[in-house]
Amino acid sequence: MRNRDLSKENRIKQKAIEIIVKEGLDGFTMNKLAKACHISVGTPYVYYKDKDDLIVKMVIEEGNKMEMEINKGFDPGSSLEEGLRVQWTNRYNYALKNPLVLPFFEQINNSHYSHRFNEMFNEKPGMFMSEFKNNLLNFISHTVQRGEIAEIPFEIYWSIVFSPLYTLLRFHQQGKSISGLPFVLTDEMVWVTFEKVLRSLKE
Repeated sequence: MRNRDLSKENRIKQKAIEIIVKEGLDGFTMNKLAKACHISVGTPYVYYKDKDDLIVKMVIEEGNKMEMEINKGFDPGSSLEEGLRVQWTNRYNYALKNPLVLPFFEQINNSHYSHRFNEMFNEKPGMFMSEFKNNLLNFISHTVQRGEIAEIPFEIYWSIVFSPLYTLLRFHQQGKSISGLPFVLTDEMVWVTFEKVLRSLKE
């Protein structure tokens, strides 16, 4: 049995994410991965049983990393503005430092894998981003109880609070806006948008 090489394993994961973002899940194969890493075709199988095993483990690992960063300094009992500002700061900084992660998760969300991870997220506590889920739900509950916002379905809350930020980040990562014009996201744009989101929640 061949020994595991941590640096090689990390390179395999990074190249896998790059290929999936660039070519989609349908364009991703273990042979293509080995070629991109300049390793033998059999090497990825030292670390993963097959393509499915690699993808599932990558999603869990990247999800856990993102969860840790998103939760930094976040107090579910904080005020609406304070809590959302921390969340926006963490998500914004994480996306800029890890530009491939959001496109990677978009590929996963638009694939047959989404059902598996939705099940983990909703039905298997501790398996996939459960701390993130519990913190956010507790935060929403506290803000509703204090009368800072009205009670609304979670899907509407998410759309109002985070979709604007992720849309701006997507434009930034693509380098163009919805009109096709060049686009570069700035801190000022982020926080102007944040203020409008905050105002809309309070109204």
